[in-house]
Amino acid sequence: MVTRPTSAIEIHADPEVIVQNGTTGILRCTFRSSEVVSSATTVTWNFQSSHPDSQYYKSPYVIFYFTSGRGFPGSEEFKDRVQFIGDINKRDVSIQLSPTYFSDNGTFFCDVKNPPDVMGTQARTELRVVLKESYSQNNTTLIVAGVCGALLVLVLIAVAACIVMRVLHNRHDYEGCTSLESVNSQAPQPRKKVESRVEGSRSTSPSGPLQGPVIYAQLDHSGSKNSFHKMEPVVYADIRKN
Repeated sequence: MVTRPTSAIEIHADPEVIVQNGTTGILRCTFRSSEVVSSATTVTWNFQSSHPDSQYYKSPYVIFYFTSGRGFPGSEEFKDRVQFIGDINKRDVSIQLSPTYFSDNGTFFCDVKNPPDVMGTQARTELRVVLKESYSQNNTTLIVAGVCGALLVLVLIAVAACIVMRVLHNRHDYEGCTSLESVNSQAPQPRKKVESRVEGSRSTSPSGPLQGPVIYAQLDHSGSKNSFHKMEPVVYADIRKN
């Protein structure tokens, strides 16, 4: 006879559930199995009280059992209050308690067997039944914490955006200055040459108005009155210096 190897089944439940006294409490539980769900699949819910004076304080007991497509309540304490609300074919084996009492404070264990997947660790949920005022206060605290967290995220996003914009702006200014400096360093500077030429011309030219060459005529002063002898003209260049 050859036996098929068994694989572990994974069971998941909410770690903690807080409900108001006298209301309905939902205990969710799901599982994962490599085998097809059949009539041999079983679900067991156990409860262990957190009250020291309870007879079930140390040892859990069955409050609900599911097999062959049907659910069976366990102890009288939960008989009329526990209801199966899951879908075994969808691997959902959740239950609800209605109404909840302070005596329900404790740990609920969810265990599933889906042969041949029978090896697995049962999931556990801590149920806390509180007064209406405490429940409202807890909800208010959660809401305030959520709002503060959202505002903090928005502030961080705004600060990050400002930093990024400032970095980009500084980088743009730096690149602009660099490009201008490179253009100025590479561009020819004919103006200096022109100015140097002008300064040279200014240094060699007289400061006063320009005057052409002066022509002087030489006369013959031999003593004769009637004698007038015209000599060759001599041109003197009158150059005035500054």
